[in-house]
Formats: sequence, structure tokens, C-alpha cells
Amino acid sequence: MQLKAETVLERVTEGDVMGGSKAPSGLAAARPESDPATPAPVVDIKDLSLTYEAADGPVYALSNVNLQIAEGEFVSFIGPSGCGKTTLLRVIADLEQPNGGHIHVNGVSPSEARVRRDYGFIFQAPALYPWRTIQKNVELPLEIFGISKGERRERSRRQLELVNLKGFEKKFPWQLSGGMQQRASIARALSFDPRLLLMDEPFGALDEIVRDHLNEQLLKLWDKTRKTVLFVTHSIPEAVFLSSMIVVMSPRPGRIIDIIDASHLGRERKLEIRETPEFLKIAHRVREGLRAGHSYDD
Repeated sequence: MQLKAETVLERVTEGDVMGGSKAPSGLAAARPESDPATPAPVVDIKDLSLTYEAADGPVYALSNVNLQIAEGEFVSFIGPSGCGKTTLLRVIADLEQPNGGHIHVNGVSPSEARVRRDYGFIFQAPALYPWRTIQKNVELPLEIFGISKGERRERSRRQLELVNLKGFEKKFPWQLSGGMQQRASIARALSFDPRLLLMDEPFGALDEIVRDHLNEQLLKLWDKTRKTVLFVTHSIPEAVFLSSMIVVMSPRPGRIIDIIDASHLGRERKLEIRETPEFLKIAHRVREGLRAGHSYDD
């Protein structure tokens, strides 16, 4: 059962205070096997499965997922509704418990990673408290963690400047556009300097013009912070534009159909790149992967 974004935020922060499947033949994964000289992956998933018990029988959400994500990657998960994209993100965040397999986040269990504050979670909706100013919303995790007032103010100032919201500190969420609210939620997630950013369709409800602008800003933010980003989306152009790696998932039970390396597009990308042959080639491969998983919908 999905929890409201506010409830998830409270659970994550309270916990902190208290102390792909292999791609089938013909759709080979682009990443090589790790060797002893390679640093340990930030996210390491092996044979992971998750089944829900529902009133009318079991729901197979994830099946035999194997995936490794290196530090500094921008990884997009794409697939149809109900394919397990968000469920997989929630497993990484210790908000769902798998029934089988193994998962490590920064070398420890998701539970330990949550307690260590290793990740920030950005929801589909901004999940800002309307009675708190933007500055106070950004400071909320730090306040719960017991950070001093002066340090909270300085961190919120830096993060709001990073997402181009300087001058809006005293505004309330309802005084900002949807795109600005989502940027404030990103600033909040960055406020305690997590190693990972987990983003669950953060721009899905925005119009195309705003979404394009935020995609460009997010790439700049990724380049500045060098964070590892895990991003759920339904948009093929968005996945290709943002990502160094794209994970294509099948309908339920969620499996990984393809893993596509897009790092050769570079870190600095303009919207015009979407018209280049290389971009279109990757987008075509994503589309073919979705078709192969019987998930493509015109």
C-alpha cells in the first residue's frame, strides 16, 4: 500500500533520529562485470523479489532483479505503470521489504543506510508543509536531526541558492509555482548532504515547458553535486536526456528488460541534443525494450 509523501518523510526522518534482472539475449546489459579494482557499487541488488499479499491473492511486484549502480551515476527507471519502478526505489529507501534476494546500499542494508542518512527522497508531489515558509520546509530534516538553528539557516541558504530559489526563502509553498515547489523539495533533500538522491517522477505533473527547464537545471545540479541519482519516469525523452544509464522494466512482475549506457552523451547536455542521431538511437532502443516487454503504449 502506498503511503502519502508526508508520512514517508516523517518515517524516514524519525528512523534517522532513532538511530535488474540480467538482460535477456539480444538485449545485453551495457555495463561490464565489476573487477576487484573497481570501487564497490553504491547500490548492489541480486536476485531481488517482492510479493504483496492482497485480498484476492498474491501480487508479484518484482521478480529476480539484478542491478549494480556505481557512484556518481544518473540512473533512470522507465516502464509502464505498475511495473515496479517506484517499488524498487522504495526497497532501496527501506520503505518496502523484499521477500527474496539481497540488496546493499553503500555497502550496508537499506535500513542501515536510512539510519545513516545516506539518501534523500524526492516525491511525485513536493510534499511541502503549507504553514511553513520555504526556508523552514528545507530546514525540516535538519530540525528533526537536532542541527543548530544557525547551521540550519546556512545550509538552507546554500541549497536554495543551488536550485535558484534565492530570494524566496520567506515565501510559503502556495505562493510558488509547481516547478518552484519541486525545486524546494530538491533543496530539502540535499540539505543533509546525502550520497544518493531518490526521485520518484518528480516532474510528472508539470507542463512540458516547465519540465524541460527543470530537466536542464537538474543536470546542472547533478554535475555540481556529483551525487548518485536514481530517477523514476514514464517519459522516454526525459530518461535519455537526463541519464548516464537507463533501466528498462517490464510489466508486473517487474523485471529488467534492458540496461542502456547513455554516458557517451556527456554530462553537459542542451535540449537540442534530443534531435541528434545518437539521442534518437538510444530513444529507439528504449522504445524497443518496452515493446519487447509488451509494455509499449501509443
